[in-house]
Amino acid sequence: MTTQTLHSQDQTRKATASGWIGSALEYYDFFIYATAASLVFPQIFFPSANPTVAIVASLATYGVGYVARPIGAFVLGHWGDTHGRKNVLVLCMFLMGFSTMLVGVLPTYDHVGIWAPILLVVLRLIQGFAVAGEISGASSMVLEHAPFGRRGFFASFALQGVQAGQILAAAVFLPIATYMGKDDFMLWGWRIPFLLSFFVIANAWYNHHDVFRYTRRLDTTLRSYNMAWLLWIVVTPFAAESNCL
Repeated sequence: MTTQTLHSQDQTRKATASGWIGSALEYYDFFIYATAASLVFPQIFFPSANPTVAIVASLATYGVGYVARPIGAFVLGHWGDTHGRKNVLVLCMFLMGFSTMLVGVLPTYDHVGIWAPILLVVLRLIQGFAVAGEISGASSMVLEHAPFGRRGFFASFALQGVQAGQILAAAVFLPIATYMGKDDFMLWGWRIPFLLSFFVIANAWYNHHDVFRYTRRLDTTLRSYNMAWLLWIVVTPFAAESNCL
């Protein structure tokens, strides 16, 4: 097995792991909202005399994220094709990470009134927009690094990351809700999973960075090769003409 083959396999593994981790962490951000929307948000963002109305309003904001996803997939998918995966994935990570952390520090209805649910909906729209770009960008990145004949297998890891993120989101809320008092949980405990998104950004950036560094080296090599090939095409006719003279 050649050195080039081993290097290609190593990059395939790195890209696949990066796609899985990136999807898992971004969908962790996306799905912790679902847990909070059912446990916390009806009481602090949608106070109502009728608890059913509050729960329906809270879950409706969760659904708003899915409205933004087709738009995000179209816009960010096109941008990835024209400007490169790096720019799109980095943008998605920061949009998702910062919007999730802002939910964690958002004032409640008692503090700012109607602005609380309005800001919550805006941040949820940003989450939906960003997560659509992540799954399409991560899948494309894995496909571009996967060997021919096994692209479907390696691309499936991006979707597996989505399910892992959903499990992680539920697992983070469980010990906090179990071991923390109800008053403390409703006051500030629910914010902890959202603030943990800081580590999501740092970890995702680190895992994607190695693949992007390799991609930049590959692009530089290809550009150098193309310039050498173009120079050969231009110079060869003149050299042949000189020999004839």
